[in-house]
Amino acid sequence: MKWWIFSCFLTINTVVVSAQDRLITKNGTISFYSKTPLEDIEAHTRTSISVLDKKTGQIEFIALIKSFTFEKALMQEHFNENYMESDKFPKSAFKGRIVDLTKVDFNKDGKYMVTVAGDLTLHGITKTITTPAIITVQNRNISASADFNVQLADYKISIPALVRDKISKTVKIAVNLKYD
Repeated sequence: MKWWIFSCFLTINTVVVSAQDRLITKNGTISFYSKTPLEDIEAHTRTSISVLDKKTGQIEFIALIKSFTFEKALMQEHFNENYMESDKFPKSAFKGRIVDLTKVDFNKDGKYMVTVAGDLTLHGITKTITTPAIITVQNRNISASADFNVQLADYKISIPALVRDKISKTVKIAVNLKYD
């Protein structure tokens, strides 16, 4: 009987330690921006879900395409229907890891410059990306941020011929995740 109690204690302890290594947020912010001669294009979502494993450096986030909001309703409609085809491709996702995790001390306040590498899926296409990122530890609160550029053609996002010369072919994406 004592063995069974000890075994249950070890199992519970392992689950608790494992849960402490995984950080989660359900309100991560992802935005994109594109400067164009026709009109600057900017949108944000504040409902991205992300998990960061402090022990392995694995990091993932997912965002629903329809959750991106624009200043102008017509721009949002065109984004969902014509460019991103959000009914066909409802989400974007990133699965990767912090390459140089040893640079980060999750128990010490500071800003840690790291490199994140992984697969970004957008518009049904998955491409490997590598980008600089910042892990911030402040008063035991942990956040992650990164800015990177995406070539629309890499993800087969078409620009109508009518506005092709007036729309940027590159979009800057900013990811800001504050973990609970």
